[in-house]
Amino acid sequence: MLQTPERTIAQLFDGARHSSQAETRQALVAGLRQLLDDGKASARAILATPRSGIACAQRLSAVMDAVVIGLHKAATSYFYPVDNPSQSERIAVVAVGGYGRGTLAPGSDVDLLFLFPHKQTAWGESVVEAMLYPLWDLKLKTGHSVRSVEDCVREARGDMTIRTALLEARFLAGDNALFDEMVQRFDAEVVQGTATAFTEAKLAERETRVQRAGASRYLVEPNVKDGKGGLRDLNTLFWIAKYAYRVHDVRELVAAGLFDRQELQMFQRSEEFLWRVRCWMHFITGRAEERLSFDLQRQVSTAIGYAGRSGQAPVERFMKGYFRVAKDVGDLTAIVCAALEARQQKPRASFSRLLGSFAKRRRERALGHPDFKLSSQRLDVVDDKALKRDPVNLLRLYEIASRDDLAIHPDASRLVTKSLKLVSAALRTNPEANRIFIEILTARRSPEVVLRRMNESGLLGRFIPDFGRVVSMMQFNMYHHYTVDEHLIRAIGVLAEIDAGALEAEHPLANEIMPSISHRRALYVALFLHDIAKGRPEDHSIAGARIARKLGPRFGLNSAQTETVAWLVEHHLDMSTVAQSRDLGDPKTIESFAATVQTLERLKLLVVLTVADIKAVGPGVWNGWKGQLLRTLYYETELVLTGGHSGAGRKARIQAKQDGLRARLADWSTEERDAYVARHYPAYWIKVDAAEQEKHARFLREAEQAGRTTATRVETNQFRGVTELTVLAPDHPRLLAIVTGACAAAGGNIVDAQIFTTSDGLVLDTISVSRAFDRDDDELRRAERIAAAIERALKGEIKIADLVAQRRAPPPRGQTFQVEPEVIIDNVLSARHTVLEVSGLDRPGLLYDLTTAIGKLNLNIASAHIATFGEKAVDVFYVTDLTHAKITSTARHLAIRKALLEVFHLETEKAPSPKAKVPARA
Repeated sequence: MLQTPERTIAQLFDGARHSSQAETRQALVAGLRQLLDDGKASARAILATPRSGIACAQRLSAVMDAVVIGLHKAATSYFYPVDNPSQSERIAVVAVGGYGRGTLAPGSDVDLLFLFPHKQTAWGESVVEAMLYPLWDLKLKTGHSVRSVEDCVREARGDMTIRTALLEARFLAGDNALFDEMVQRFDAEVVQGTATAFTEAKLAERETRVQRAGASRYLVEPNVKDGKGGLRDLNTLFWIAKYAYRVHDVRELVAAGLFDRQELQMFQRSEEFLWRVRCWMHFITGRAEERLSFDLQRQVSTAIGYAGRSGQAPVERFMKGYFRVAKDVGDLTAIVCAALEARQQKPRASFSRLLGSFAKRRRERALGHPDFKLSSQRLDVVDDKALKRDPVNLLRLYEIASRDDLAIHPDASRLVTKSLKLVSAALRTNPEANRIFIEILTARRSPEVVLRRMNESGLLGRFIPDFGRVVSMMQFNMYHHYTVDEHLIRAIGVLAEIDAGALEAEHPLANEIMPSISHRRALYVALFLHDIAKGRPEDHSIAGARIARKLGPRFGLNSAQTETVAWLVEHHLDMSTVAQSRDLGDPKTIESFAATVQTLERLKLLVVLTVADIKAVGPGVWNGWKGQLLRTLYYETELVLTGGHSGAGRKARIQAKQDGLRARLADWSTEERDAYVARHYPAYWIKVDAAEQEKHARFLREAEQAGRTTATRVETNQFRGVTELTVLAPDHPRLLAIVTGACAAAGGNIVDAQIFTTSDGLVLDTISVSRAFDRDDDELRRAERIAAAIERALKGEIKIADLVAQRRAPPPRGQTFQVEPEVIIDNVLSARHTVLEVSGLDRPGLLYDLTTAIGKLNLNIASAHIATFGEKAVDVFYVTDLTHAKITSTARHLAIRKALLEVFHLETEKAPSPKAKVPARA
């Protein structure tokens, strides 16, 4: 139990009766600090044992009340007592804002209003200072205002923030009558008749806030306080309801008709969960941290007590619970908005109403179904029994909305959620219901919007239970920005934009291909299902294909369409993997991929699906570099599938590219052109486009004319979103290690590396580095610094190992993400090279460490392919030994694997036992 403030203050002053005022205040602060510490400890115990977030927040608020009340007692009874106070010597201390609600998180601000009858007196100023100084000494984040009753009324009229703060005002200490006067005048002169304006202002403020915090409620690092579906949304709902319905407790909203009992329970359950999460975040970090970052997610899930289950880690189950709560908060928002909209509608004049009714009946006849009508220009059901009369209406509601581009009335969405028990096995297998779903999914107008409405009402997961399993499911990694269900819906949105020809500049190949695709419905279904088996113990691509074979016939697809969907789901990662981590200039790569794809139609479907999948992962994941890789893979594979890829065909394409370069170099002599063309091997002509070939030719010529065998060139590439560093140098095994080390030392993040050796012993490397600056001039200056460091390192003027060591971060105490390192050694993927695929936790300097280790193993790197998926790096190297032969010895394989696995533990003292198995593909 908390000691009463009066007793605490009396004890403190009794002990310091003969001390100076400064010493007394010092003793007061020490006593109050102990009170706060004890209170925080008891609040944390409440959070840990009964596991109640709201009780914890209320305890913290009660402790703060004791401190503030005690300080008021000290200021008015001990420091500045007044025996016969005048009318002006009155003060009320009031909690406002979040503190006014009687709930505080451990790191929350303490907002106080010092209320006076008229202007502040010298006595009042002394009392305020005597209360504030100890609060500041206690290191509390205290916000305060000093106002008269008249000030409060006047400023609340003109400022919605002040109005909201006063709406939750709570008396703490002092003159209660003064506080009552303020409340009465605020209610009569500010609140009365202004509910509409307040509601509009709060909803507009909410929109701005959630856009700032992240517009989707399904962001994988949500803001618990200010994000969409967070605590501030619940606060806003109650502020609006309190203002419009004149209630003082959320439970009164049932009697007011705004919520039913089930919705009230949803509000209370959501509030409790969010408070529990927020309090743990503040306790764990020791500060007012509101973003539920990846590192906090693990700690909070452990603190709350989540356990792993059914292939999902504890943190993933916790975050699934979080996103379900965020969705519930969204549902409550829609309910309140609909109710307020209905309250604010005004009846029109009778003649206007008569004309309006004729027009409305005409529009409702156009809806094509008697169970639906228009309410306030939104699609609604004619009565509460419309869905029960025909459960297919659950889907028909969304079909009409999609077809006619209509908003759905919140009352209809609310009825859908209440009627989910109507979704039975019979409805799921109903041919008409499934026809409607496919029409919605493949609609040419905003399928993403309608699918999201269906998901938020709960219908989508109930109608397709396999989809229901991934609703609100997050993947605990830095690559995916959204929950699985949100990713799938966004992917459909990207596909619809490509289908409509809206993304031609960004996705030229996909836009060109889309009209020629025969299996359009299969593509939409496959994209909708491609990640539907996430969170299961087995490979989600294989499990997803099995689900696709089950759902295809139900959706009305024939056997060929169903098999196409299943194949696309099973292979939906193949094209991205090959494009980003294989040598596209190696004929074996293309032949192997073509053998997997088999038909041109599948290739078309797969490239469009891959584009939509990557684009929907999150902002910044798609870039022109990935698009270029996919186009190269597509065009090379198309030649194989259409019979154009033979030895003669490849030679003809190389000859055509060589002739094209000769034409571009018209200012060179014939002898110079022929000599230059002869310097490059076939892989160069296959992989490099014509414009880049010309740049290379002129770069090499300028270096030769200057008598340089070591040179660099930098250029920004806006389309690919990278900065390109071209390096010319004499060939030697550690060249790539030196280049990557110089980049690491200069802070350059390498995203791709193309390595070409000329017939006269030079290496032409093109290193693509992710941009650090938006402006080209800033980015080029940075690139020039990296290029200069590369040249100096190649000339032996600086020691790269020392530079990298200086920049290397100290070993982390604990890793947020765990990625098991793996090394695969493959002699089948390439006819001429051994392929090393190395994956593990990414970190600065990793590529340098890997290439250094490969150099020490006396291996030549012919090409390198760098891919990063959030925290996971997947780097692939095409290598040979020093005799330019493949590595076939089992003993060498074990040595390579051991050396590369150890790279991932350079920054820790503990090295794991390397994987000892020899891969089957070796």
